[in-house]
Amino acid sequence: MITAIVFVNADVSQIPEMAEQIAEIDGVSEVYSVTGEIDLIALVRVRKHEDVAKVVPDGINRVPGVIATETHIAFQAYSQHDLEAAFSIGLDD
Repeated sequence: MITAIVFVNADVSQIPEMAEQIAEIDGVSEVYSVTGEIDLIALVRVRKHEDVAKVVPDGINRVPGVIATETHIAFQAYSQHDLEAAFSIGLDD
């Protein structure tokens, strides 16, 4: 499995709609709205490197409002913990 992290610079007036459209693209597993110099982060999980080349330029980059993308290919995972459980720490009712 190939994992790519795609930073997306966006037209800020369209971020919610863009995030939903990007999340619907085959190969995109998650989309996050974030603070900082970039607007969205998309996680792409595909079987082959060639598939990343299809998802990003033929998919994400064609969503209206996308200004630019920067793609990073992950080559090693160091954690297998449950992210939902990690984010819920200290939020007991």
